[in-house]
Amino acid sequence: MNWNALQNGSDIRGVAMPTEGDSATEVNLTPEVMWRLGLAFVHWLARSLGREATVLTVSVGRDSRVSGPPLMTALMEGLTAGGARVLDCGMASTPAMFMSTVTPGFTCDGAVMLTASHLPSHRNGCKFFTANGGFNREDISELLRLAQRIDPPSAEAPGAIITADFMPVYTARLVERIREGAAHPIHPDQPLRGLRIVLDAGNGAGGFFAGEVLEPLGADTTGSQFLEPDGTFPNHVPNPEHPDAMASLRRAVLEHRADFGIIFDPDVDRAAAVDARGHEINRNRLVALAAAMVLREHPGSTIVTDSITSDGLTDFIEGDLGGVHHRFRRGYRNVINEALRLNAQGQECWLAIETSGHAALKENHFLDDGAYLMAMLLIELARARAEGNDLIDLIAHLREPAESREYRLAVEVADFADYGDRVIDALRIEAAGEPDWAVVPGTHEGVRVACSAPEESGWFLLRLSLHDPVMPLNVESEVSGGVDRITSRLRDFLDRFDGLDGGALRGGEGSGH
Repeated sequence: MNWNALQNGSDIRGVAMPTEGDSATEVNLTPEVMWRLGLAFVHWLARSLGREATVLTVSVGRDSRVSGPPLMTALMEGLTAGGARVLDCGMASTPAMFMSTVTPGFTCDGAVMLTASHLPSHRNGCKFFTANGGFNREDISELLRLAQRIDPPSAEAPGAIITADFMPVYTARLVERIREGAAHPIHPDQPLRGLRIVLDAGNGAGGFFAGEVLEPLGADTTGSQFLEPDGTFPNHVPNPEHPDAMASLRRAVLEHRADFGIIFDPDVDRAAAVDARGHEINRNRLVALAAAMVLREHPGSTIVTDSITSDGLTDFIEGDLGGVHHRFRRGYRNVINEALRLNAQGQECWLAIETSGHAALKENHFLDDGAYLMAMLLIELARARAEGNDLIDLIAHLREPAESREYRLAVEVADFADYGDRVIDALRIEAAGEPDWAVVPGTHEGVRVACSAPEESGWFLLRLSLHDPVMPLNVESEVSGGVDRITSRLRDFLDRFDGLDGGALRGGEGSGH
């Protein structure tokens, strides 16, 4: 077995169930693999903390995937085989599992969440936590090495598995945060009274937010949909970035005349929203709104984002809000780690956020928590309504592109990383020679080029995917037809590389935003 194939950056991801139409059809995330991962995690924790395995406690939760229960059982048995005590938290969210490591009364030594985020239902995976945060890439690499070579059994007496319902503890904290933040002068315990808020949980683990957060705060949740956990995800792709998912939430908000709509991914570490008029609050808009809230409380702070945010967002953060916009590499652990690095160097940073909906706030342990981000938006919504304003007023001056598109160009050579780097280096040289193109300095991944010709008026970024043999190309323009003009020029350059499949670019096919 190729254990390294299970690594997906700072997570474990694999095929948990056979399916047709998937290029990686071989099931590689089996109960046996999960058992060994559990045993390896106990060894990793004991060594990292300098403690005996038999005194360690690990919490475990899962999302709604069909493969979750048997894989979770195997994982917990591996953990107890290593001597650790296990708290079985059942259906839970990724942020809640981290919080179990820092919440008094629980304070687990480690936590594991079984999820594959928005990936198809036949896939699954794991995210690992300690009180210091989530695993980094090198931690996952070491865990896989341990799992591959570890000699079971490890402990003379296995640890115990104890059923523990941590979600009420987690949700109570969210409810109290909204009450404190909204500080409603008439209904302090129900600051959302009079608001209709639609929740779309995408049949993942986020359905709790309606009954355990919104309703206790006085919200009317009529029109909420897909709250029931169903690991086949029958209604739409459970991804707040996906146009179909956002369209489904938008329809529900407009049909039920709601004041606000919220959508989560299956493990609730990502979220997006829709306002009362059906305007989507995701990607650059979500980043802008989060930045506006943070910079009001922490003027001049740095906002770390991923690399594909727009020029209009930079102007909004730095010109309108007085903050500092720091673009970094894609990947939620990358933006979080960069925020931690900046703070350690004395550069104040209170928000790390990806356009995908991963948002981590300094006040919340730099944990990417979709529910916490939505709690902050609900505070703003309640405040705005009390003052007779709209939440969206906070980003009224955000300049948005006329067109935005992403193309995914397959790299069809064995050493795709090296080939992709050569394409990027060549494009950097090519762009520097164009009179109305300028390579943007300080880009932390790929090459970003500003296109100043009036008929283009935009930018593009070509980078190598973090994990796959793909080169994503993001193109934005502030004029109609600008994206096609930019890609037309790019096509001539990219056609020189036989190992790059530019079919999507030639056909004009890309995902628009």
